[in-house]
Amino acid sequence: MCFEDEFKMSHLGVQLHIQDRHVVMDNGIVRVTLSKPEGIVTGIRYDGIDNLLEVLNDESNRGYWDLVWNAPGSSTGIFDVIKGTSFRVVVQSDEQVELSFTRTYDPSLEGKLVPLNIDKRFIMLRGSSGFYSYAVYEHLKDWPGFSLGETRITFKLRKDKFHYMAMADNRQRYLPLPDDRTAPRGQPLAYLEAVLLVDPIEPELKGEVDDKYQYSCDNKDSKVHGWICSDPPVGFWLITPSNEFRSGGPLKQNLTSHVGPTTLAVFLSAHYTGDDLVPKFQAGEEWKKVFGPVFLHVNSLSDPIDPLFLWEEAKLQMMVEVESWPYSFVASEDFPTSDQRGNVRGRLLVFDRYVSNDYISAKSAYVGLAPPGDVGSWQRECKDYQFWTRADEDGYFSIDDARAGDYNLYAWVPGCIGDYKYGFPISVTPGSNTDVGDLVYKPPRDGPTVWEIGIPDRSAVEFYVPDPDPKYINKLYVNHPDRFRQYGLWERYAELYPDGDLVYTVGASDYSKDWFFAQVTRKKDDKTYQGTTWQIKFALANVDKSGVYKLRIAVASATLSELQVRVNNPKSTPVFSSGLIGRDNSIARHGIHGLYWLYSVDIKGSWLSEGDNIVFLTQPRSSGPFQGIMYDYIRLEAPSSSSSTSTSTAASSSGHLRS
Repeated sequence: MCFEDEFKMSHLGVQLHIQDRHVVMDNGIVRVTLSKPEGIVTGIRYDGIDNLLEVLNDESNRGYWDLVWNAPGSSTGIFDVIKGTSFRVVVQSDEQVELSFTRTYDPSLEGKLVPLNIDKRFIMLRGSSGFYSYAVYEHLKDWPGFSLGETRITFKLRKDKFHYMAMADNRQRYLPLPDDRTAPRGQPLAYLEAVLLVDPIEPELKGEVDDKYQYSCDNKDSKVHGWICSDPPVGFWLITPSNEFRSGGPLKQNLTSHVGPTTLAVFLSAHYTGDDLVPKFQAGEEWKKVFGPVFLHVNSLSDPIDPLFLWEEAKLQMMVEVESWPYSFVASEDFPTSDQRGNVRGRLLVFDRYVSNDYISAKSAYVGLAPPGDVGSWQRECKDYQFWTRADEDGYFSIDDARAGDYNLYAWVPGCIGDYKYGFPISVTPGSNTDVGDLVYKPPRDGPTVWEIGIPDRSAVEFYVPDPDPKYINKLYVNHPDRFRQYGLWERYAELYPDGDLVYTVGASDYSKDWFFAQVTRKKDDKTYQGTTWQIKFALANVDKSGVYKLRIAVASATLSELQVRVNNPKSTPVFSSGLIGRDNSIARHGIHGLYWLYSVDIKGSWLSEGDNIVFLTQPRSSGPFQGIMYDYIRLEAPSSSSSTSTSTAASSSGHLRS
């Protein structure tokens, strides 16, 4: 059905058909069948295709909500496809149908069922080419504790029809079939998700690596993704119009679409962060959260036009959904409409006297409201809602349609290290418009820059990313800005540095060519690895022997690692050790960042020499290939000229510019 035909059908109302074991929503454009009372999407009929979902799968394995949870003290996650036990019609009219499939927790099932009441909702509107889904999770005060490792909505499409995946203008391609991933067509690699295609059904894919993590995406960039069927030309798209219900803020990475063909809306997960983003609920802790709605959009073409036009239309529909947020048609009282929310605006400026004596606009800063916590706590927050925006060229920002509640205002500024936190809590009430005025962020700084490596952007993307081993290629990422998404790059380090570790000379080396993107372990043989020590060499014409220099190390990712710092003596006791940090696994999962860490290390002037000096960065933990650190930015600061002009040495600071 082409876009024009859909417009002609828009006069038809939404029909609801309730059967013994199924319920059907039909608006004349798309027909959606759900199991009753489970609330599993078993069929999507559209444009002459009886079912877009995989008909070879069991009905419970087509379109479903799921979660992974742990009972207290248990390290084994329990996977649960959420099946309702009660069904009801919430709204039924020509304009809209909203259905509810609920599962109520029974305390007699303690340890066997996640202690949550779950209400899954599905909405169809008149004239809409698709349908919406959201869910309300609730934990009551009399219930046992648990942890929630992941929750999402999953759609498995027909593998005989959907072969082309798109998630960005420059991240789209034909993907292999699921059969290509199993022996003998596929060869498992270093972990379950990565498979070498040795005899794929489509010969041109031979020799490529398929790995679902190669298609992960930051929350801030993941608004629409899905699949295209070429015959007939039909698209299936998952549109996420807001990130307010996702955990971890704008930089949290999640899966999108991958071989299956599978499309996901991941609301909460530990990917690229580890246990820090697994919410842990105590016995008796009350909690309720709405995940979604997301929009499942279908489109088609009747004329012989390039099927990629379906992707272009999906992006337009995504913009419509974003502009419509928060939706006015959601029936649950737990989802507030725009008039029940509030707005916060202001301007963020930066003051760093070693850069400028004037205030600098926080151009393109990320500014957000998140639950009260410490500086930077938003990136580990995983229970409640967050609301983020980006400041304009002059630092002005507006956070619109935040849910009523108490928040801190947080920010981080590209080009600056550290995190900002506004010094006063902000209470958002229905209809409120809060103007915080001009705010000032004073980034961590003790003295003028002696030297720096990298760009403070919470990513290692500016550093040297090697070409992949020719045996392990994903052709999509050859000559691509995301070249770091290739498999096996961690093994290239030992090939590039066979006889010794990386040495970087300030003033002669180029971090885009000479600083490997990750400080990984070195493989000694098939079973053992060793830690690595990198050197930063630099010369000082004059040294303030009585002063204290400051080494700022911003880490973009860490996986079961330790950062040790030594000065001019590689065998001395470290002047700094981070201890064991990180579980984000970004090296293995092709993510150029994970959680952000910032360390400030005191370097006594008496440890330095006039002339040549070396800072040694050691990562000693070495039980496997994926341990390591990705650096974001490193800076050495000279001592301040006087105590009266020194700035804060904390990892973050905040200020409010009073008129």
